[in-house]
Amino acid sequence: MTGVLDLFRLDDRVAVVTGASSGLGAGFAVALAEAGADVVLAARRADRLAETAERVRATGRRALAVATDVGDAASCEAMAEAAVDEFGRLDVLINNAGVGTAVPALREDPDEFRRVVDINLNGAFLAAQACARRMEPGSSIVNIASVLGLIKSFAPQAAYAASKAGVMGMTRDLSQQWSGRKGIRVNAVAPGYFASEMTAEIPDEKLLPFVEQTSTLGRLGEQRELDTAVVFLASPASSYVTGTTLAVDGGMSGH
Repeated sequence: MTGVLDLFRLDDRVAVVTGASSGLGAGFAVALAEAGADVVLAARRADRLAETAERVRATGRRALAVATDVGDAASCEAMAEAAVDEFGRLDVLINNAGVGTAVPALREDPDEFRRVVDINLNGAFLAAQACARRMEPGSSIVNIASVLGLIKSFAPQAAYAASKAGVMGMTRDLSQQWSGRKGIRVNAVAPGYFASEMTAEIPDEKLLPFVEQTSTLGRLGEQRELDTAVVFLASPASSYVTGTTLAVDGGMSGH
């Protein structure tokens, strides 16, 4: 009988992480490697993938860095093909690449709004499409959404909130299409506010009081608290979970 902790292992599996050059994405890549996966690191900033690759290899797993623009279908196809060429399979996709803006809606440049949606939502779809074409039954896609797809923000973030709410809707539909017919589970994680490259740009005097007042735990999350949720959804431990969004937000969405 398989032990319960063994169900969280990803031994001999291959995981793709988009937006893996820094921040939460780099952390996800290392966590997946610690769980036993070989990892394909995808990001536009190819020069910054080397550091993440070193961290993955330090766990004893293999890493492949691939310069990828998730907003371009051909680039996503090339990334997925490179994963199969290098490792012979593709089992997990962590759709993490994303950008954020905070601009009042009446002053938001339409082209900038489109750019955010194109990367966060369209890019997640294109990466999922490219990887799903090469995945076997038992594979898993984890889309990184946001608590701002569920609740209001203290900042004007219409483009970001719309894109992340779209990711959740897309997750439900892709699960409906692929989980039963192809055996590919599709779920999302909706992080709250974590100490990261993105939140570092927000002044503490604005961010911390908001988090303290609107979350149950009253603090920022830590990378490892999100890593465990991602590994759970990527692994056989969540084999009966699909089409859902798991909020990892310190109670913010239920406050």
